[in-house]
Amino acid sequence: MSWWDGLNAVLRTVSEILAAGIAITAFALLLYALTFNLKDRVAREFTLILICVVFVFSGDALGSSANNPLDVSLWLKIQWLGIIFLPPTYLQFSDAILATTGKPSKGKRRWATRLTYLASTGFLGLLAMDLLLGPLAESTQPAEYLSRTVFTDLFSLYYLLSMIASWINFTRAYRRTTTPTTRRRMFYLITGALAPALGSFPYLLYGSSFASQHTLIFWLVVVTSNLLVGGLIVMMSYSIAFFGVSWPDRVVKRRLFKWILRGPITAIVALAATTLVRKSGILLGIEYAGLVPIVMALTILVMEFTITLVSPFIERWLFYGNDRKEIDLITDLSDRLMTRNDLREFLEAILSAIGDRFQSRNTFIASFDSGALSMIVSKGDASFLEEDHLENSILPVIDAQVDVFRWGNYLLLPLFDQVEHNNSLLGILGVEQDISYEFDHDEKKVLLLLCDRIILALKNRELQQDVFKKARELNPKFEQFQKMRAESRFPNVDEFTETDFSVPVDLVNSVKDALTHYWGGPKLAHSPLLQLGIVKSKMDENDQNPTNALRTILRDAIEQVKPDGDRKFTGEWILYNILEMKFLQGKKVREVALKLAMSEADLYRKQRVAIESVARAIMEMES
Repeated sequence: MSWWDGLNAVLRTVSEILAAGIAITAFALLLYALTFNLKDRVAREFTLILICVVFVFSGDALGSSANNPLDVSLWLKIQWLGIIFLPPTYLQFSDAILATTGKPSKGKRRWATRLTYLASTGFLGLLAMDLLLGPLAESTQPAEYLSRTVFTDLFSLYYLLSMIASWINFTRAYRRTTTPTTRRRMFYLITGALAPALGSFPYLLYGSSFASQHTLIFWLVVVTSNLLVGGLIVMMSYSIAFFGVSWPDRVVKRRLFKWILRGPITAIVALAATTLVRKSGILLGIEYAGLVPIVMALTILVMEFTITLVSPFIERWLFYGNDRKEIDLITDLSDRLMTRNDLREFLEAILSAIGDRFQSRNTFIASFDSGALSMIVSKGDASFLEEDHLENSILPVIDAQVDVFRWGNYLLLPLFDQVEHNNSLLGILGVEQDISYEFDHDEKKVLLLLCDRIILALKNRELQQDVFKKARELNPKFEQFQKMRAESRFPNVDEFTETDFSVPVDLVNSVKDALTHYWGGPKLAHSPLLQLGIVKSKMDENDQNPTNALRTILRDAIEQVKPDGDRKFTGEWILYNILEMKFLQGKKVREVALKLAMSEADLYRKQRVAIESVARAIMEMES
């Protein structure tokens, strides 16, 4: 083999690895989109593009590595499944992007998308009948491809026109963005959208003669193209990751970054390593089958180990910016918080140490909260240590000056928190011990040391309960703020929703569930709203049926959202129309969106505001 042929073989191998890497990356990003932001229309349409890319580059990689002509032909046809459906998915995706900027389809773009899906289905039928493409080309240099037919030229024209129409929508969407941030993200999205459109089309159909005469140039172009396609798909996914999510930007970036490192990057490196072992084994004529799984396993382990070590430093450097101290503080706090189980495990360990050290079978720790004693943890037979018995028998004899006193067979040690010369009772440690037993100096020292640890744990528990209380109070406000942040990612002033922090999130969620099953279902029959006083007051009017009473309350609350005058389909009636059509009439989302001339994404945003209005009305009725 000459050095020329060797260089071509190396470039072909690199091209195969990159094609497989693109398929892996697209599949990994597809899983990411399906997991985190599938509720957003833009993300849903993007998943269709990723599915097409998976078919295109999987077929390309597997077809180029197959040896049997029948297998090569089969994989190339599978590749064309993705190519055929790229035009309609691109057009649908561009329509979703344009609608996000406040320009929903009035029917033309929607029908154009449907027609392209119909045309692609027709081309799929031609592919199944071996009319869209001919047989495998006889000259397979430099790569295999299926020969052209007259229908191939027709499809190429259809592909070009569909992509031009999609790019017109992309350009319109970019022009409608005004702020630097949204323009930058839209630029990333549009630039990344070049990758599937330009990198998926099989150009060998029209350039096979040039490629066969200049194989080195061909493989250099293919390798460069695959590198660009992989990078641009990641860029496109980065832009899409912000749609429909309410997390801060740093959280979105960090999640995507970690997923790409642990998913496609690790898989691609493992694939490259095993391919290198296989190719080297063939070249050197040695047995390589046993080395492939070993190298793959070692590569994955080394990659995961490296990512675990390096990723925290990279995340701080790339994503945290000037907020490093605050984020590190919160992260450290979450790692160090003592939950109920943590406290119980810690106190059980102390009780075990006390029982072993002083040969005591029965021990307990009770906490003092809100003027009452409650058992936290006990060891041994503690069935007689009922909480009311503890309060009636022990509390009266506890004095702030008493360190240790007897209670039956138990030695009791009050646990005080000394704050500015004032003793505050935190709890009691009880150790069963014979009356005749005497503690020596060392034993008392150990016991007091363990008491100090219990006091520290109980103090931390009190502090953390305050933290949890504040967190529960702030959580609804955080959620509302996150909603506003999600709406402002690609801002359209007309689509901003009113935010009322006074409506509890739990109430809004309960109202949403009840409305979803308005005409019957477990979310209505077992709704927490059934405990409201206004529901009970409506029981007499509904034959003592609580479900019907709740249904009446929901209907009355919806009527309070209704504006004065005759029903119209204008802006001021939008909330009532959504509630009445979606929940009372039970129409589908698509029907309601079409009737109200808005996108489904806009409908969902307005629906949230409408449900909050119903919740606010119910709250006012209850008060």
